[in-house]
Amino acid sequence: MTAEATSEEPVFTPRPMPEYLDDAVRLFADRPALDFMGKGWTYKQLGDLVNRAAEGFRKLGVKRGVHVGICLPNTPYFTVCYFAILKAGGTVVNYNPLYVEREIDFQARDSHTEIMVTLDLKVIYDKVEAVRAKGGLKQIVVCPMADILPQPKKLLFQLFKRGERAKISRDDAHPFFADLVNGRPIAQEAVTFPETDVAVLQYTGGTTGVPKGAMLSHANLSANMEQMRIFFSDARPGDEVMLCVLPFFHVFAMTAAQNLSILIGAEMVLMPRFELKTLLDDIKRKSVTLFPGVPTIYTAINNSPLTHNYDLTSIRMCLSGGAPLPVEVKENFEKLTGCTLVEGYGLTEASPVVSCNPSDEPPRAGSIGKPLAWTECEFRSLEDPYVVMPEGEKGELCVRGPQVMMGYWERPDDTNRTVENGFLHTGDVGYRDKDGYIHLVDRIKDLIICSGYNVYPRVIEEAIYQNEAVEEVIVIAIDDDYRGQAPKAFIKLKEGATITPDELKVFLKEHLSAIEMPRAFEFRDELPKTLVGKLSKKELVEEERAKASDQAAE
Repeated sequence: MTAEATSEEPVFTPRPMPEYLDDAVRLFADRPALDFMGKGWTYKQLGDLVNRAAEGFRKLGVKRGVHVGICLPNTPYFTVCYFAILKAGGTVVNYNPLYVEREIDFQARDSHTEIMVTLDLKVIYDKVEAVRAKGGLKQIVVCPMADILPQPKKLLFQLFKRGERAKISRDDAHPFFADLVNGRPIAQEAVTFPETDVAVLQYTGGTTGVPKGAMLSHANLSANMEQMRIFFSDARPGDEVMLCVLPFFHVFAMTAAQNLSILIGAEMVLMPRFELKTLLDDIKRKSVTLFPGVPTIYTAINNSPLTHNYDLTSIRMCLSGGAPLPVEVKENFEKLTGCTLVEGYGLTEASPVVSCNPSDEPPRAGSIGKPLAWTECEFRSLEDPYVVMPEGEKGELCVRGPQVMMGYWERPDDTNRTVENGFLHTGDVGYRDKDGYIHLVDRIKDLIICSGYNVYPRVIEEAIYQNEAVEEVIVIAIDDDYRGQAPKAFIKLKEGATITPDELKVFLKEHLSAIEMPRAFEFRDELPKTLVGKLSKKELVEEERAKASDQAAE
């Protein structure tokens, strides 16, 4: 899956993912690789652990075609096992540790996961063990939390957190991580064919809403790493510190935080969950320079009174993804830190990054930037998907490049609907401007049809964000007897701020047309978010449907 390079771009050559770690160990052996709550590992130590774990996985039967799940928060275990599984020839299946048992069981059976790697904490382990006991898994590799903590945190954990540790049988079905790495390094790495071997099965709702595994090859992942390196051309190999607060089980963090760090020899500061004070402490403690995130995290930093007690000027570059980045959030964060915060765009099926705003050009408000190296973007007619829309006219964004997935695991019909002639149909609506910048206006499925007109929630959300009282907003479609559908806005105000629906309507008259004006406003203390911190519409849509159903039944 090579791509033609322009005169300014190098040619992409697919490589097995473990080769990048081997390069980092060779080039940056004594440089710090991982920091977890103050305990550190160098690249040499990381490489040694990976090689020993790879041999341990091989002895467990991991080879080409064997799927190994990782159900972990951001810890050293994640990175070690990720690369060790790949070195042994296996395929990584990422699991969200906050999933309930039913979700873990579905994904394990659907993906044919044989072995799962997880922590010895009851809150995660008990769910995984229940799946194994029902025949959904063969083995669980147990990773003790206490073993990766620095002193005195390790001692305090052992003394006071006993109730949080699961009771685990030490038998063939439950090998421990220490057993995995208690031998020689792997002598013969598995032979890998980058373009055809699946490195990661990354589960997603996809463009049709059904959970399915996107098959990301070694070539897909290595391409996106290389594309990110070209984009971050100012990155200093061996001298960057990456804040890893986004969970690695999510494709954005896997690529833009973990894998990119390995490529450039950056130190990864691992955070198992988002907690604002800990995040600010880590930025100060480690002089963080790179910080990928989602808009809600940058918003939290902007609006917290804690922030003013910290010097955040070590941060050089931030990449925002996962959701639209409001212009106000970008400007305030850059003013606070002095860094460059750019918005990117991607989706699981593209490994995931497709485009980014160039850091060396003036920002384009509302734009997701330009396509990455080796990436083609077209906008296809919403009425006829074989018609390419001209500059400035809206259509569905379709993407072709070496980062586009091989397809969906065991779902050929879904694959054929989503990828045609190498072009990935994203389900996002937008256009390209005269300078080549991509602008997205919304998801096809989120489109609101008001009296026959297309109304885009993102346009309304951007307008509402311009009011200084607003911290977060979600706009969805509700049923309307007259117009068919109408927009409704759910709003979280900044702390101490007040505004009425009538006052907000007056403000919005200068920013929205009459057809775009929300029919209703609802103020809430919190808005629903996904497990990675993105604002989530799904819960609100379900609430409104239930409300409408109850009213119809009365």
